[in-house]
Amino acid sequence: MKGELQRFDPDQIRIINESVALGEELVSNHFKMSVNEWLRLRYDIKTLSDLTGNEIIQGPFAQVIRYQGKRADRRLGSAVYDFYKICLQDHAILSALKGMPEVSLSPFSLYIITHELIHIVRFCKFLQNFDASPGERNAEEGRVHACTHDILSALPIAGMTPVFKFYDEWRRPIDRLN
Repeated sequence: MKGELQRFDPDQIRIINESVALGEELVSNHFKMSVNEWLRLRYDIKTLSDLTGNEIIQGPFAQVIRYQGKRADRRLGSAVYDFYKICLQDHAILSALKGMPEVSLSPFSLYIITHELIHIVRFCKFLQNFDASPGERNAEEGRVHACTHDILSALPIAGMTPVFKFYDEWRRPIDRLN
């Protein structure tokens, strides 16, 4: 399946890297995290080329997977830590962009990456349980979309308006859960 899916090309990877750098800076500033606090977050961001089979999904543009990590020289269970992996779904992002000519990769990927980084900060700060119920997950999505919008709307980012329009419904209260 992985070989059949469209991947980011080298120019698109450069755009993704720029989005990661800006997203990290914006999220860190929003949550008022020091450099040391930010560096203690254990996460990585990967594109399709570096994902394993179970990390590739259809539909969403990205997913956060939590793994348990432990340094090789530690034997005690107390040394276990959470490691988060943001799995960007190149194929889903590129497919969506084909259907939205007014949206470009740079602001779209910045929104997606910022959104996923907010999730990780909220998990690490215990503001949200990773293993939440489906109803709570939907409510959390609304909170994270609102936070993403707040962070990104504070800056004049070229091309962000159509991205905000695309995600507008996610910032509204979710009352369709009942």
